[in-house]
Amino acid sequence: MKGEAIPDQDHIARFCKPTQAPNGQVQATAFMLRPGEESLSVNWLEFLSYSSRETEIEELRDIYSRKLKVGTGARIAALNVGEMRAKVLTESLDRRHLRVLHDPLYGTVDDPSHSGIYDLKPDDELIAELILETVRETYSARR
Repeated sequence: MKGEAIPDQDHIARFCKPTQAPNGQVQATAFMLRPGEESLSVNWLEFLSYSSRETEIEELRDIYSRKLKVGTGARIAALNVGEMRAKVLTESLDRRHLRVLHDPLYGTVDDPSHSGIYDLKPDDELIAELILETVRETYSARR
């Protein structure tokens, strides 16, 4: 449901453009807001209700290929919600409390697992570095 908080035990995935993952290595820039953005776009993996992470990633590849230009070298970074929130809360200078909320998109391309990381600020380099440190796995974003 829109606005529902994603449980700490669940996982999210972030699409990372090739420029954010040179040589397959995701950079902190992948976790920074662009001007005018309210939240950092992610996908809620458990919402997809598949039996394996690989199947969840395949579904994301399908969604991304329909709504984004998925360049060679684009990556998908997967992380645990609770681990990310705890790291940012305990290690950020302002003890930042991030919210991760379900924000499904429907329209030209449906993206029912779409979600957002809220309470970030533009140019939050330290927060982006902390989020990067919690990335558990990365996958190619291309089929």
